[in-house]
Amino acid sequence: MNPRTTLAVAGRVLTQLRRDRRTAAMLIVLPCLLITLLWWMFRDLPVDPFDRLGPALLAVFPFIVMFLVTSVTTLRERSSGTLERLLAMPMGRLDFLLGYALAFGVVAALQSGLAVSVSVGLLDLSVEGPVWLLCVVATADAVLGSVLGLFVSAFARTEFQAVQFLPLVVFPQLLLCGLFVARPDLPEVLDVTGRALPLTYAVDAMDRLTGSSTTSDVWLDLLVVGGFVVAGLALGSVTLRRRTE
Repeated sequence: MNPRTTLAVAGRVLTQLRRDRRTAAMLIVLPCLLITLLWWMFRDLPVDPFDRLGPALLAVFPFIVMFLVTSVTTLRERSSGTLERLLAMPMGRLDFLLGYALAFGVVAALQSGLAVSVSVGLLDLSVEGPVWLLCVVATADAVLGSVLGLFVSAFARTEFQAVQFLPLVVFPQLLLCGLFVARPDLPEVLDVTGRALPLTYAVDAMDRLTGSSTTSDVWLDLLVVGGFVVAGLALGSVTLRRRTE
């Protein structure tokens, strides 16, 4: 792995995103719009569940958006022949993946910072823990979505197939992370399954930050999410293909 090559790949991806204003706007603004829509839906209810659902969705929305954009973007690079030309240069697969992860990590930090600022500053989301750590968790979750998107893109031949991985990879995590039913109330098998999925730990970290100022368990959750990111990069470097067959 060469750090200069990794930074060059990251710079190239960021330049492409800057030129593709529609995708850049979706990456940065869409999670804020969805959080605001959620707040608006609940505003006139007698019991406002925004403080309960908002933190979890701060983890979920960036995860889904980054998964979708990364999987489609990487597949487009391969189907257009760009990936084959890049890998013909003195560059390893891990350089390519790390460059992509770094570029989308920068975007994720902007995206998460804006979403947390809107949620806490404008929509009055209650947070007991440090707000900056809320941004860190949201960013880590967005990076996780990017890495999983990079990984699954290797198994798709068309952009339509890449989108089809959304219900396979993302929806089970969404259902079992404790967003709809608290995990202790789930059947034991589903609870155990949820504990094996990374989104569960991101949602747990968000819930802990909104309910307590103690951060030790939050760092443990972040460590687990980071482990999934590293594992996703390792698997992605093994399965990455130069071209679409």
